[in-house]
Amino acid sequence: MPSLLGPFVRCRFSATLLVLWLGFAVFSCTGSEHATATLPAAFSDLLPHFLVEPEDEFIVKNKPVTLTCRSTPATQIYFKCNGEWVHQDDHLIERTVDPATALPIMQVKIDITRQQVEKIFGLDEYWCQCVAWSTTGTQKSQKAYIRIAYLRKNFEEEPQGKEVALDQEVLLRCHPPEGVPQAEVEWQRNEDVINPASDPNFFITTEHNLVIKKARLADTGNYTCVAKNIVARRKSTSATVLVYVDGGWSEWSKWSACGADCSMWRSRECTQPSPGTGGKDCQGLDLQSLNCTSEQCPQTVSGAEDVALYVGIVAVALCLTLLLIVVVLVYRRKKEDLDADVADSSILTTGFQPMGIKPSKPGVWAPRPRRPPPHSKNSHLLTIQPDLTTTTTSYQGTLRSRHDATGKFSMSNGPLLDPLPNGSHTLHNGKLNSDPAEFVSRLSTQSYFKTLPRDVANTSYGTFNFLGGRLTIPNTGISLLIPPEAIPRGKIYEIYLTVQRKEDLRLPLAGCQTVLSPVVSCGPPGVVLSRPVILSMDHCSDACLDNWAVRLKKQNYEGTWEDVLLMGEELVSEPYYCQLEAETCRLFSEQLGTLALVGESLHMGAAKRLRLVLFSDAYCSTLEYNIRVYCMDDTQDVFKEVMQMERQLGGRLIDEPHVLLFKDSYHNLRLSIHDMPQAHWRSKLLAGYQEIPFYHIWNGSQRYLHCTFTLERLSLSTCELTCQLCVWQVEGEGQSFSLDFNIAKAVLHGCLSYQDTRAVDSEFLLMDSNATALAGPSAFQIPYLIRQKICSSLDAPCPNGADWRMLAQRLKLERHMSFFASKASPTSMILDLWEAQHFHSGNINQLATVMADIGKQEAMIFLVSDGEC
Repeated sequence: MPSLLGPFVRCRFSATLLVLWLGFAVFSCTGSEHATATLPAAFSDLLPHFLVEPEDEFIVKNKPVTLTCRSTPATQIYFKCNGEWVHQDDHLIERTVDPATALPIMQVKIDITRQQVEKIFGLDEYWCQCVAWSTTGTQKSQKAYIRIAYLRKNFEEEPQGKEVALDQEVLLRCHPPEGVPQAEVEWQRNEDVINPASDPNFFITTEHNLVIKKARLADTGNYTCVAKNIVARRKSTSATVLVYVDGGWSEWSKWSACGADCSMWRSRECTQPSPGTGGKDCQGLDLQSLNCTSEQCPQTVSGAEDVALYVGIVAVALCLTLLLIVVVLVYRRKKEDLDADVADSSILTTGFQPMGIKPSKPGVWAPRPRRPPPHSKNSHLLTIQPDLTTTTTSYQGTLRSRHDATGKFSMSNGPLLDPLPNGSHTLHNGKLNSDPAEFVSRLSTQSYFKTLPRDVANTSYGTFNFLGGRLTIPNTGISLLIPPEAIPRGKIYEIYLTVQRKEDLRLPLAGCQTVLSPVVSCGPPGVVLSRPVILSMDHCSDACLDNWAVRLKKQNYEGTWEDVLLMGEELVSEPYYCQLEAETCRLFSEQLGTLALVGESLHMGAAKRLRLVLFSDAYCSTLEYNIRVYCMDDTQDVFKEVMQMERQLGGRLIDEPHVLLFKDSYHNLRLSIHDMPQAHWRSKLLAGYQEIPFYHIWNGSQRYLHCTFTLERLSLSTCELTCQLCVWQVEGEGQSFSLDFNIAKAVLHGCLSYQDTRAVDSEFLLMDSNATALAGPSAFQIPYLIRQKICSSLDAPCPNGADWRMLAQRLKLERHMSFFASKASPTSMILDLWEAQHFHSGNINQLATVMADIGKQEAMIFLVSDGEC
C-alpha cells in the first residue's frame, strides 16, 4: 500500500459513529485527514469495481475541469496524474451505501487547472487515473486525458468562388482550422445553414467538402464554411457560386411566303433557354433567307416604273458617297490641325534631355538640372542632338481645334469627361497651374463624387492627353503615372488623385484581415484607357507573401467593397496587376476608382511595420512634461497627418522614428519609461508600463494611436532629461529610445538639432516643392521619341535573347515576365514601371548602361532590325 495511506492509519479515533448497518461500522475522522472504511467480513474477499470512471475532458480558456471516480466496495480511493499521486487535500471524498446490495460506495473528485496541464505541454499528454483499494487488493480505472481546447483562426483551405453551367456538379473545398477538440463543419448559403437531409442535391463529404450534385439557378449565392468546437466558431471567406445558363436556339419557323424580291425567310429565337446570369448567347444565325423558284416568284412591274426605281437607287447612292467624302475631309482637316499643334510645340525637338528631381537641401526637393553632366558614362546612348534652330522650350499650343467656341469643362454628362471646348485652355509641357480648391468644389457637385473628401492638401489633379503625365500627392508616397498613349488620341481627360481618411471610409474587415495601405481614389471612374496607368502607394506589411494573403479591394458605384485581385495569383487577363516592393505597391490598372490593399495573415509569423514616433511639448513652463509616443502604420501618408497635427498642437519631434515589426500573435503592445534621474524627475504613471490592445493596432482603424507619459520635474530649474523609453510586443521584438535633451533649449543631443523657437518641422517630412501635376514629356525621365525607339528595338524577339526579356532581367523584374508578354509592347510596360519607381531618384545613365549590357551599342541601338537579330 502506498505511503499516501499513512494518514488513514494515523487517523484519530475521536470519531463519530455514522452508520451501523448489517454488523459493520463506517467512521469519519475529524480534522483534515480522511478515514479508511472498514468492510464487514462478508465483503472482505471482494475486489473493488468502478461504478463511474473518469472521462476525457477539455479545458476551455481558464476554467478548471472536474474528474469524478466512484467505486464499490472500497476502503480507499485516490487519483494519480501523470504517474504522481495527487495530494490528499485536493480530493473531495463522499461515502454512501448501496441500498440494494448494502455495499459501501466511495466517490472522489479532483479539479484540474490549465496551469497544471501547461506545465507538461509539449512533453506528454496530461492524464489522470483513479485507484481504489479493498482488503483484497486494488483496481485501476481507465486513464482520462485532459487537453487544453483551442481553435485556430485560419482555415487550412477555404472555398473558392466558381462560375458553373446549369446542371453541372460543383465541388467547394474546406479544410477547417486546427483545433482541440476537432472542429465540426457546417456549410451556409447566404447565411442560411445547408441541411443535406432536407435538400438531397447537397452532399457533405467526410473531408468536409460541399458537393452540389446538379447546379440549379437557385444555387447561385455566397457559400461559407463554418467550423466550430467548444471554444470558438470560425467562418471562412465567402465563395460566390454563379450558375449561368447558356442560350439555346428554338426550332426554325416555317418559311415565309415568297416576297417581291424573290426571297423567302425563316427565323428562330434564343429562348430555349434564354441566356442568363452571364451565360453565352446562342451561336449561329437567327435569320435565314432563300431565293424562290421562278414559279413561286411573283411577277414584277416592268417598263417606266423599273426605270424610276433604278434612278432613285442611283441618286441615293450618289448622295451617300458625297456625304462620306465630306466626312472624311472634315476628319482629316481636324487631325491635321491637332498634329500641327503637337508638331509646332517643340516636344519632339527640345524634350530629349532627361528630367528628374533631386534634393537641393535637407527636407526640400528641387528640380533636377535638365541637362546631364557632360562626362556621364553612357549618357550618350539615350540622348538625341536637339534641334538648335528652335528656341521654344515648352509646349504652349492648344490641343483642340482653334475654331471651337464654347465654354469650360463640364462633368454633367457622366464620369467620362468631355473634351476641352475651346482653344483658350492649353496643356503645358510642365506644371499645371490651377486652383485645387476650385477643382475639388466643382468635382464634389457631381453625384458620384459627393463622398470624396474636400481635402485640398491631399488632392491632386491635372488635364492630360495622349502624351500622358503624372499626379503626385506630396509627402505621402502616392502618385499616379499616366504613360504615353494611355489616353486615346483625340481625347483629353481631367484626372484627379486623392487619399481618403480611413475614419471617413471604413473598409469591411473580417477575421485576421488588416488594412495595409492608404485608401486612394483616382478618377473619374469609367474613363476609357488604351493601356494601364500605374498607381504607387506605400504599404506596411513585411512584404513576405508566404505570410499574407494580400487582396486589392475596389469600391464600386454602390459604395460596397469587392475583391478584384489576390496578390501572387494575378491573371494577365485581369485589369489589375501588382508589384509588391519592400515598402511600396505598384499597381497596373486599366480602370480608375477607389482602391486599397487588405492583408489577411496566414499564420502568426505575419507582421505589420509600425512607425514609432516621439513628440514632446515645444515649450514647458510648468513642472509637468509630456512625451507622446505614436504607434502608426509605417506609411508616409499617416506620418504626414501626425506631423501636421503635432505642428498645430505645438509639439516637437524628439528622436528619429523607429520601425517595429508587430506580429499577428494576439499579444498587446507595451510601453515603459526607465532610467530617469530620480533626484530630478519622477513618472506620474501608476503602473510599470502602458499597454495598447492588439486589435486596436491590428485593424488599423485608429490612425493617431498613441500613449502619453506624464513626467514631473521636482524643480523648475531642471531642464536636462535623460531616460530610456521602451516599446515592445509581449513575447515579441521591441525598440528602445535613448533620450538626452534639454527641454528649455529644445536641443536633442546625438540625434537631431533644433533651433530654440523651432517646433515640429520638416526634418523627416520632405517638403516637395515640385508641381503636384506634370503633363507631357516633363513628367518622364525618358524622352518620348527615345522611348518609342527603345520599344521598337526591344519588342521584337531576338534568338540571342537581346530583347525586352533581358531588359526585365537586368532591372530585376523577371517575376513579371508573363504579364509583360501579354501586352502588345512588353518594353513599354517595363519602361512605365521603371518611370514609376525612379521619378525622384532615377538615373537615366543607369538605364543607358543596362541597354549597353544588352548589346544595343550606340551606333545601332535604335536601328536594330529583324535581320540583325
